[in-house]
Amino acid sequence: MEPQKQAPNTPNLGQIPNHPLVKKFQEFSVKNFAISGIGVVVVILLGLGTGWVLSGRGGSGGASTLPGVKTGASEAGMADEKNFKDSAEGTLLEGGISGEGTHHLERSGGVSQNVYLTSTVINLQDFVGKKVQVWGETTSGRKAGWLMDVGKVKVIE
Repeated sequence: MEPQKQAPNTPNLGQIPNHPLVKKFQEFSVKNFAISGIGVVVVILLGLGTGWVLSGRGGSGGASTLPGVKTGASEAGMADEKNFKDSAEGTLLEGGISGEGTHHLERSGGVSQNVYLTSTVINLQDFVGKKVQVWGETTSGRKAGWLMDVGKVKVIE
Protein backbone atom coordinates (compact mmCIF):
# COMPACT_ATOMS: atom_id res chain seq x y z
CA MET A 1 0.00 0.00 0.00
CA GLU A 2 1.27 3.39 -1.00
CA PRO A 3 1.16 6.40 1.43
CA GLN A 4 -1.45 9.00 0.56
CA LYS A 5 -0.18 12.31 -0.80
CA GLN A 6 -1.41 15.55 0.82
CA ALA A 7 -2.59 18.57 -1.05
CA PRO A 8 0.21 21.14 -1.36
CA ASN A 9 -1.46 23.80 0.91
CA THR A 10 -2.54 21.59 3.80
CA PRO A 11 -0.32 21.47 6.87
CA ASN A 12 1.43 18.28 7.79
CA LEU A 13 0.15 17.48 11.23
CA GLY A 14 2.85 16.50 13.64
CA GLN A 15 5.64 17.83 11.46
CA ILE A 16 7.76 20.90 12.12
CA PRO A 17 7.63 23.52 9.35
CA ASN A 18 10.95 24.32 7.74
CA HIS A 19 10.37 28.13 7.60
CA PRO A 20 10.79 30.32 10.74
CA LEU A 21 7.69 31.41 12.67
CA VAL A 22 9.30 34.62 13.97
CA LYS A 23 10.70 37.03 11.43
CA LYS A 24 13.46 39.56 12.05
CA PHE A 25 12.63 43.25 12.28
CA GLN A 26 13.74 45.56 9.54
CA GLU A 27 17.16 47.08 10.19
CA PHE A 28 17.21 50.62 11.65
CA SER A 29 17.46 53.19 8.91
CA VAL A 30 18.14 56.88 9.45
CA LYS A 31 16.27 57.60 6.23
CA ASN A 32 13.07 55.83 7.41
CA PHE A 33 13.33 57.51 10.83
CA ALA A 34 13.75 60.97 9.25
CA ILE A 35 10.78 60.44 6.92
CA SER A 36 8.58 59.41 9.87
CA GLY A 37 9.72 62.43 11.91
CA ILE A 38 9.03 64.85 9.07
CA GLY A 39 5.59 63.29 8.60
CA VAL A 40 4.74 63.81 12.28
CA VAL A 41 5.88 67.46 12.17
CA VAL A 42 3.83 68.12 9.01
CA VAL A 43 0.69 66.61 10.58
CA ILE A 44 1.13 68.75 13.73
CA LEU A 45 1.65 71.92 11.69
CA LEU A 46 -1.41 71.18 9.55
CA GLY A 47 -3.48 70.69 12.72
CA LEU A 48 -2.29 73.97 14.20
CA GLY A 49 -2.95 75.81 10.93
CA THR A 50 -6.44 74.36 10.66
CA GLY A 51 -7.25 75.38 14.24
CA TRP A 52 -5.96 78.89 13.64
CA VAL A 53 -8.06 79.31 10.48
CA LEU A 54 -11.21 77.85 12.05
CA SER A 55 -10.89 80.01 15.17
CA GLY A 56 -11.92 83.06 13.13
CA ARG A 57 -8.94 85.25 13.89
CA GLY A 58 -10.70 88.25 12.33
CA GLY A 59 -13.16 88.90 15.19
CA SER A 60 -12.56 89.97 18.76
CA GLY A 61 -14.66 87.08 20.10
CA GLY A 62 -16.73 87.21 23.25
CA ALA A 63 -20.37 87.86 23.98
CA SER A 64 -20.59 91.13 22.06
CA THR A 65 -20.31 89.26 18.75
CA LEU A 66 -23.39 87.15 19.39
CA PRO A 67 -26.48 88.18 17.44
CA GLY A 68 -29.16 89.92 19.51
CA VAL A 69 -26.77 90.81 22.34
CA LYS A 70 -26.13 94.43 23.24
CA THR A 71 -23.47 95.74 25.57
CA GLY A 72 -23.33 99.17 27.16
CA ALA A 73 -22.55 101.00 30.38
CA SER A 74 -26.10 100.77 31.74
CA GLU A 75 -27.45 97.64 30.04
CA ALA A 76 -26.12 94.39 28.57
CA GLY A 77 -27.46 91.11 27.31
CA MET A 78 -30.28 89.91 25.13
CA ALA A 79 -32.47 92.70 23.77
CA ASP A 80 -35.83 91.28 24.85
CA GLU A 81 -36.28 90.46 28.55
CA LYS A 82 -39.56 88.67 27.74
CA ASN A 83 -37.42 85.68 26.74
CA PHE A 84 -36.57 85.10 30.41
CA LYS A 85 -38.87 83.63 33.05
CA ASP A 86 -37.18 85.05 36.14
CA SER A 87 -35.94 88.45 37.28
CA ALA A 88 -34.47 89.93 40.44
CA GLU A 89 -32.96 93.20 41.58
CA GLY A 90 -30.33 94.17 44.08
CA THR A 91 -26.71 95.26 44.40
CA LEU A 92 -24.36 93.15 42.28
CA LEU A 93 -21.33 91.89 44.18
CA GLU A 94 -18.48 89.51 43.36
CA GLY A 95 -18.41 85.94 44.61
CA GLY A 96 -20.67 82.94 44.69
CA ILE A 97 -21.31 80.38 47.40
CA SER A 98 -19.40 77.07 47.61
CA GLY A 99 -18.37 77.24 43.96
CA GLU A 100 -21.86 78.10 42.71
CA GLY A 101 -22.11 81.39 40.84
CA THR A 102 -19.45 83.94 40.01
CA HIS A 103 -21.40 86.90 41.47
CA HIS A 104 -24.43 87.50 43.65
CA LEU A 105 -27.19 90.03 44.13
CA GLU A 106 -27.43 91.36 47.65
CA ARG A 107 -31.08 92.02 48.47
CA SER A 108 -32.91 93.25 51.56
CA GLY A 109 -33.72 90.48 54.00
CA GLY A 110 -30.23 89.16 54.62
CA VAL A 111 -28.01 86.46 53.17
CA SER A 112 -30.91 84.03 52.71
CA GLN A 113 -32.37 86.39 50.08
CA ASN A 114 -29.20 86.58 47.93
CA VAL A 115 -29.44 85.51 44.30
CA TYR A 116 -26.30 83.76 43.05
CA LEU A 117 -25.50 84.46 39.41
CA THR A 118 -23.64 83.01 36.44
CA SER A 119 -23.72 84.20 32.84
CA THR A 120 -22.49 82.85 29.54
CA VAL A 121 -23.66 85.96 27.68
CA ILE A 122 -22.68 88.93 29.88
CA ASN A 123 -19.52 90.00 31.67
CA LEU A 124 -21.08 90.61 35.10
CA GLN A 125 -17.83 92.15 36.36
CA ASP A 126 -18.74 95.38 34.50
CA PHE A 127 -21.71 95.92 36.86
CA VAL A 128 -20.14 95.12 40.26
CA GLY A 129 -21.16 97.58 42.99
CA LYS A 130 -24.19 98.87 41.10
CA LYS A 131 -27.88 98.41 41.84
CA VAL A 132 -29.18 96.32 38.94
CA GLN A 133 -32.10 94.31 37.69
CA VAL A 134 -31.26 90.95 36.10
CA TRP A 135 -33.31 88.64 33.91
CA GLY A 136 -32.48 85.00 33.38
CA GLU A 137 -33.34 81.42 34.07
CA THR A 138 -33.23 79.75 37.47
CA THR A 139 -31.06 76.65 37.64
CA SER A 140 -30.70 74.14 40.44
CA GLY A 141 -27.92 74.68 42.94
CA ARG A 142 -26.70 72.58 45.85
CA LYS A 143 -25.76 75.38 48.26
CA ALA A 144 -27.30 78.44 46.61
CA GLY A 145 -30.94 79.02 47.51
CA TRP A 146 -31.44 80.79 44.19
CA LEU A 147 -29.00 80.30 41.31
CA MET A 148 -29.68 82.15 38.07
CA ASP A 149 -28.08 82.07 34.61
CA VAL A 150 -28.31 85.75 33.64
CA GLY A 151 -29.28 86.73 30.09
CA LYS A 152 -29.80 90.47 30.62
CA VAL A 153 -28.73 93.07 33.16
CA LYS A 154 -29.83 96.70 33.51
CA VAL A 155 -28.53 99.36 35.91
CA ILE A 156 -31.32 100.83 38.06
CA GLU A 157 -29.36 103.48 40.00
